[in-house]
Formats: sequence, structure tokens, C-alpha cells
Amino acid sequence: METIQNPVLTGFNPDPVLFKDDQLYYIVVSTFEWLPGIRVYSSDNLVNWSYETSILNEPRLVNLQGNPTGCSIWGPFASYHDGKFYIVYTNVNATKVPFKDCDNYIITADDIHGPWSDPVYVNSSGFDPSIFFDDGQAYFLNEIWDYRLASHNKPAGIVMQKINSETLELEDKPKLIFEGTSARKTEAPQIYKHNGYYYLLCAEGGTEANHQETIARSKNVWGPYEVDPDNPMLTSKDDPILPLQCAGHASLMETRDHEWYMAHLCTRPLKGDDPILGRETAIQKVVWTDNDWLRLANGTNRPSLETPAPKGVSDGKPISHSFVDAFDGQTLKYKHWNTLRQFDSHKWLIPTSKGLIIKGGQSPQSAFDQHIVATRQTDFNCHASVKLEYHPQSYLELAGMTLYLDLSNYVLLMVTVNKSGNPCVVLQQSIAGEFKQLNEISITNSGKYQLSIQINESQAEFLLSDIDKQYSLGAVDVSFLSGGYTGNFIGLDVIDMYRRNSTQAVFTDFKYSV
Repeated sequence: METIQNPVLTGFNPDPVLFKDDQLYYIVVSTFEWLPGIRVYSSDNLVNWSYETSILNEPRLVNLQGNPTGCSIWGPFASYHDGKFYIVYTNVNATKVPFKDCDNYIITADDIHGPWSDPVYVNSSGFDPSIFFDDGQAYFLNEIWDYRLASHNKPAGIVMQKINSETLELEDKPKLIFEGTSARKTEAPQIYKHNGYYYLLCAEGGTEANHQETIARSKNVWGPYEVDPDNPMLTSKDDPILPLQCAGHASLMETRDHEWYMAHLCTRPLKGDDPILGRETAIQKVVWTDNDWLRLANGTNRPSLETPAPKGVSDGKPISHSFVDAFDGQTLKYKHWNTLRQFDSHKWLIPTSKGLIIKGGQSPQSAFDQHIVATRQTDFNCHASVKLEYHPQSYLELAGMTLYLDLSNYVLLMVTVNKSGNPCVVLQQSIAGEFKQLNEISITNSGKYQLSIQINESQAEFLLSDIDKQYSLGAVDVSFLSGGYTGNFIGLDVIDMYRRNSTQAVFTDFKYSV
């Protein structure tokens, strides 16, 4: 029997929503500060998944500049209804307690590749919105935030109200349909209909070790909702040896052969507590019991590394994560690459037939104008390298590679100049905002170099080659590039703190191998 091997989406791919159109199965995931926003993966068998497109792919659709770490695009929901795609998502601008500044939007398209409608603003009362269609009526759901609560985390349950599926305007008043369970932190609401019941799925317990998926049901879409007596339906909590941790934030889908599957968030921590690849996506087969409750097909509420594939699937083969980009085209390949908080622009990023030109931007701690082009680390053991042409004139000018988690946590392998004005390569790191230069080595003044990073789980070795020799900058424990909402990225970065966009570097022949 063919099986689905988990995680199906490795590396930073959280908050999955599994759905289908007339031809393919899809998973959409959160992207937070990385653009283009809301990645979409596709499959024809639920076993093999490949990048399909990104939804928020132009400036008219979203602006993330200035958003703090851990904010921006949260919890998208996707649906295909009456020949039209609906995407519902949150853009979070601030999360500092006690408030949460977040705006919910809906966009639509006739094709998963767009063009997408201009975003329609819906509300700001909470995050993780979704839309449910039933008997000609549409309903809009979201977690609701109550800043008055004494607890640090302040979700106050799930609210729902009618929404016009054509104009996308809210109707009537929101109603609190579910207060949540004692697990608290109730969010990510989605409704499904099966055998006369409305099933409300919610993530609870927070997105870390106590994460879980809670299911409640009602004969009426407005409730009251009865919680599954064997709740939680899915969780990894209190079982630290499970290979898939933090299981929760799930979605349901019925296949064309009337089997049911659940996609959910998970992590695979190194050394028990370092999920350097970030939050990933797994799939579990689920079954309905005789009394119409949902259960994992493995007979437990624990996520499995393997789950049965749909009927008739016999050609499931893993897709290699290794890739080469010569940077010899006229566009950036979004299949592999992302930019941070701003879209690529010819003001600072110029793909040419002779390489990728990146002009100097702000430092790694800026939430406004970083000129970084980065790809997800999708494997615990991997090697990345790139050729660089660069002629810095000042210590304020740097170009090279980075391992990047967020504004406060990163490692830089950069070509710059030393106190004498001669070229050098430096290795720098920031851990929780504490910056430190780890090494500096003089190099030849050829202007052409090859940089490489070898990552073996929580260790990374940093190397540079010039026309004369190869230099090792040393190995670093990079386990600090974990936690939060995203995973580690391998990036190409040019920094100019003297005068932005006045210096530039050319990158060619990037390789990522496992």
C-alpha cells in the first residue's frame, strides 16, 4: 500500500489549509514577513507535492514594510466554490500585549494563478479568518481578541456572521459561537458539514508544545457546539519522543473517492527543542466513527510519520529539494526565492542573463528596506553555495550569504573591507539581538569569490574561496535560528549603510543540495 510520508512540506510551511478544485488538490500556507505571500502547493495524489504559485504576488495586494517580527500574513484560508477561488487572510501589524492590530481580507479569482481581485477589507476583531458556504449562504469566522482579559494570550473564542458571497460585505452582527475549551488560545476556526452535522475545527493550546486540534459539532450552524468527548482529536503534547511535535492548526478535505484527510502543522525539533526548519505541514488520513466523530486512521490522536495514501495511488515518489539557479534569466523564480517585507523591484534587484544584481539595502535588523533574497532551509543536512562578484569600498558595504531567522537572529558571511581598506571576509552573528563578529580573514582583491555554507543539523560551517585558496571562517552552533513562527532561510544579501543602492553585487550559480 502506498503511503504519505510526513512532513509532506518540509521547512517553513505552517498553518496548512487543504482543499481541491475540479482537477488538483492544494495546500496553502502562512508566509508571515516573506514575499510573495501565501504559498500554494499542488498534488494529484496527496503524496507528491510541488510549488504551484503564490497568491499575494504584487504590491497592490499587500504592504508589509515596517511590520515587526512574527507579524504580517497569518493563517490564510482557501476555498473553491461555484467555480471561484476564495482566499481569506490576516495582515498583522502589531502583537504587543494587550492589543493585536490585525486586518482581515478576502480576495477572489477564477484561476488559482490569478489575476486576483483587489483585497476587500472585512474586519479587525481577530485573526485566522475563514469562510463557509452552505445552502446559498456564506459565513465569515475568526478568532476574536479581547484585550481586557487578564491572561497574556487573549483569544476569547470564535465569532461568526453572515457575509455576502458576491459583494463580500458583512451582514447582521457577529455572534460568539464557541468559547473554546480549557486548553484555551482558541483560534483557526473552520466549519465542515457531514452527515447532518456542522463540525467546527479549532486550534487550541498555542502553537508550541501544547498545540492541539479541537472538534465540536452542532445540528445548527450557529450552535450550540458540543465538544468531542475524546478531545483533543489531534495533539503531540505530553509525548516529547514523538517525531512530529506541536501538531495542530488543521484543515479537512474529502477526496473525490470520498476518503477524508487532514492537513496539520507540526515541527521536528533537534535536540528536543530546536525546530530550525520551522513549522511544517503533515497530512493524516481520518475516518468517521459510527457515532459521527472524526478520528485519525492510526487509531490514536497522535500524528504519524506515515499515513495511508488515497485509493489507487501507486506512484508516490519523494520530490528532491536540491536545486540549481544560474541566475541567468529575466525574472526571479518564486518557486525557490522570497524577499523580506517588500517585493523585488528594479530599484534594487535586477535579474540579468549574466547574474542576479542586488544593490545595497539596510541592515539585517531593519523592518523596512532589507535587500535579501532567500530560500527556505528544507533539510537538516544541506549545502548551499553561490558565486559572488563584489568590490566594496567601505566597511559600511557588505555582500554575501546569510542564515536568517528574523530581525534579531541571523548569521552573516560577508565580503567587505578591513581597517586598511583591503578586502576581507567576515563572519558575524546576532543572537536575540546581541551582535558579535566571530571572525575576519583577509582575501585577495580579485572581486570574484565563492561562498558556501554546510549545515549539519544544528552546526553550520562557513567557507569562502578566492583565486588563491579556500578559507574556513569556522563552525557555528545555529540552533538559535529556531523558534518563533518561521524557519531558517538561506539568503543572499547586500548591505550598504553608507548610501543605499549605491553599491551592488552580482550573484551567479547558486546551488542547494542535500
